[in-house]
Amino acid sequence: KKKKKKMSQKGTKRTSSSKSEPQQEVKNGPKSNHHEVDYEFGGPFGTLATMVALPIVAVGLQLSCNSSFCLGLNNISEYLDYAKESVSKTEFFNLDSTLIFLSWMLFQVLLERTLPYTSAPGVVLSTGNRLSYRISGLLQFWVSLGSVLALHFLTPFKLNLVYDRLVQIAVSSILFSFALSFYLYVSSFAPKALLAKGGNTGNPIYDFFIGRELNPRIKDFDLKYFCELRPGLIGWTVLNLAMLFEQYNRYQYVSIPMILVNVFQGIYVWDALNSEVAILTTMDITTDGFGFMLAFGDLAWVPFTYALQAKYLVDHDPQLSPLVLTLVSALFVGGYYLFRASNGQKNDFRTDPKSPAVRHLSFMETKRGTKLLTSGYWGMARKINYTADMMMGSAWCLLCGFNHVIPYWYSVYIIGLLAHRAIRDDHCCSLKYGDDWVKYKKVVPYVFIPKVF
Repeated sequence: KKKKKKMSQKGTKRTSSSKSEPQQEVKNGPKSNHHEVDYEFGGPFGTLATMVALPIVAVGLQLSCNSSFCLGLNNISEYLDYAKESVSKTEFFNLDSTLIFLSWMLFQVLLERTLPYTSAPGVVLSTGNRLSYRISGLLQFWVSLGSVLALHFLTPFKLNLVYDRLVQIAVSSILFSFALSFYLYVSSFAPKALLAKGGNTGNPIYDFFIGRELNPRIKDFDLKYFCELRPGLIGWTVLNLAMLFEQYNRYQYVSIPMILVNVFQGIYVWDALNSEVAILTTMDITTDGFGFMLAFGDLAWVPFTYALQAKYLVDHDPQLSPLVLTLVSALFVGGYYLFRASNGQKNDFRTDPKSPAVRHLSFMETKRGTKLLTSGYWGMARKINYTADMMMGSAWCLLCGFNHVIPYWYSVYIIGLLAHRAIRDDHCCSLKYGDDWVKYKKVVPYVFIPKVF
């Protein structure tokens, strides 16, 4: 993850403005000129380095913690020798693991195409049109979980077998992400393709990474929207279940931290799919093109690096006391409440500023006609939902105890990701609103933590 997002993810993708507006895109044409270049991520060199480094990191994290060795503060000096030995002995690719990954992708496409759905409009594009999106993610989540559980209990295939194939399946997802990104880049040169401003610089490396086409589709099958929430995010939950079954298979019990990690992260994924419509107004959908950045983040980064806590707990029970488990659970519940309440308040205000739930809130009217909230949760901090996201992520990392560093990779990553997203959003809003954004930041001066930062 989305990311995922998400890279993430997935649930982490929210914008601060309170009203959807037409986005800036361009079309392919015989005499089209590239706009003034405004590079992100270190430009062509930075994006090339990222495309090389992130797959190595994703696989390296899988190799850095298992039943025989796990990177911690007390064995850093031993890590280099372990890493060399581990790389030399690891089979990074096999056909069976590739078939598992491709079968999962095909299954997710089949569900998206066949399950009942409702339609929701996206934001207004520069052409004046609005794309329609299929909303069926939550149903797909439950059908997917039911299917893999039936597969585990009713057939010879056992879900915990995934544990021993994590590296190979992760490598398959990385190769698939590169192949998909190549297709997306080539297909973006089709006549009349609607291009994302940020991914249309003319530099092939940078545009391959960012994504040239804004909403690539095969007929009405939206590739970016599908990848954002379906195979990777739901796959994260399935990998967690596989780790739970592997722990039981090895030790004939399931630890409380393993149960809580599955529950906390399952709620997080469920919430993203339950609030599926909200993603239609996020930067990933409205602004960013679909290239390697989102494809890799959605399909490889999110499921395989976000499931590290469950993988760690297979062989490492931190033996947390009831008091610690209670405090960690309270941190997650508080973070989730803040996350859901703040995003719900924003969505209510976007939908109907005069509704009883939000009409008491103060706001600032901009020259563009957009209303920016200056009270309620969004008067506390401009990215209060990001703070909630960090609280939830910290909770499921804390469930792994303090003996090793690998389970805390998520906390380090998500703080960096959300800080970068906040900077990107601040830059976009300063261009969009001009002086109004300067005034707004004086009214709401804090980014993450009210009265602190």
